[in-house]
Amino acid sequence: MKNMQVFHPNACGIDIGSKFHVAAIGLEDEQVKEFGVYTKDHENMILWLKDNNVRHIAMESTGSYWQTLFSALQRAGFEVALVDGKQTKGLRKKTDIQDARAIYQLHKLGLLTSCFLPEELTHELRTYYRHRSKIIEESSRLSNRMQQAMRLMNIRLDNVLNDIMGKSGKAIITAILAGERNPVALASLADPRVRKSQKEIISGLQGQWKDSHLFILEDCYNSYINNQKRIKKIEDKIEIMLKGNMNYEVPKEKKITKKKFRRIILT
Repeated sequence: MKNMQVFHPNACGIDIGSKFHVAAIGLEDEQVKEFGVYTKDHENMILWLKDNNVRHIAMESTGSYWQTLFSALQRAGFEVALVDGKQTKGLRKKTDIQDARAIYQLHKLGLLTSCFLPEELTHELRTYYRHRSKIIEESSRLSNRMQQAMRLMNIRLDNVLNDIMGKSGKAIITAILAGERNPVALASLADPRVRKSQKEIISGLQGQWKDSHLFILEDCYNSYINNQKRIKKIEDKIEIMLKGNMNYEVPKEKKITKKKFRRIILT
């Protein structure tokens, strides 16, 4: 490796950790230093790197621990490469110091390739979108728990409705939580467009009411409704960002009926 061409003479390799980071600007002991993970520690690392005329930095993309340090180093004017751990897998050592030295050596010789990193707006939108996706997953689990609670009372709303959290399902569950137990009255709340007959819906709403399962049903239902509000709030935030940063126009009519869609295709 000594005979190979040096691409980044003023390089640094950083081994990212959850409680501390190790930075190496050389192979000697005094050229390797450990820093904490707090903002003040980031500032101390930046000062140390600048004092040693470091320009090019490489770090591994370890979980989400790298993100705050990466941003701080970029704002300080360093050229920072975020590296996939697969590139250094074969050279990983037993200690963090040895890992930092290995990253330093590879980066100095230009053997590391930086990962793709989106620009700031895309990164912000991705953050909102991922959070929204997690809430949707959580809502799906809540819906399954509601179905389970009703099944344990032999209320088979899942058999008579395609989606228990659709218009009809919400109306029936709301009435159940308000104290309605008459299956005929509950079935009358179903939308006329529901494919199942009223007789079958009534049969599906006859069960054994139990306080424990009703409590779980209510708790999960309230959480589900709250999640829908959270999702709407995130979508509004995304819409504002798109309007403010891109030539983007939100359509006035978000839903296009089949007739309108056919008319658009024909014209």
